[in-house]
Amino acid sequence: MRAAARWLLLAAALATAGLAGAQQHERPNGVFLVAKPGLLDPNFRQTVVLVTQTSEFTTVGVILNRPTTLKLQQFLRDDAQSSRYRDAIFLGGPVMREALVALFRAGEAPAAPAFHVLKDLYLSMHPDNLRRLLAGADGRYRLYAGFSGWQPRQLESELQRDGWYVLPADVEMVFRRNMDGLWQELVTRAQAKPVRLDAQAVGPEK
Repeated sequence: MRAAARWLLLAAALATAGLAGAQQHERPNGVFLVAKPGLLDPNFRQTVVLVTQTSEFTTVGVILNRPTTLKLQQFLRDDAQSSRYRDAIFLGGPVMREALVALFRAGEAPAAPAFHVLKDLYLSMHPDNLRRLLAGADGRYRLYAGFSGWQPRQLESELQRDGWYVLPADVEMVFRRNMDGLWQELVTRAQAKPVRLDAQAVGPEK
């Protein structure tokens, strides 16, 4: 199966009750992937990516530190709620950049499918979750254009080639207002006090 077709299947899983429906009731396993200075891939150079592993051992997530000038109306042209959204839309990754993805806080798993990334933190592109978030007033969410993803063993290979630091993730850093300097801050943290996490934390089981 070609890569484009695989990513279409993954995107469908994010939006329906298949893969994402199973993930939202599992224990969260999110971590930060911090690009090492030598990682030159333009898709991920100097990025911090919040990722989680699915039950199919695919890794998905969003880039945290690439705000854009995109407007919500470009994604939801017929949705009156889009005019109320004033925050930046971030570039979540190179996969399906025309799709809108939400990272949001919730005290319990939402009714619509979503990945359980961290405690009380979920990732979803399901329209029901997006509508609920846009209609609410608490603002405990952030929107992304597209997402990042790795097939089974792909990310494990990149970790073995020393392309990423892996750090524990926390919700406060995910939602901090100013993302300027986030990448350098986490690189410095990783270099000063290396965190030894098994590649299996974000890769497939042997």
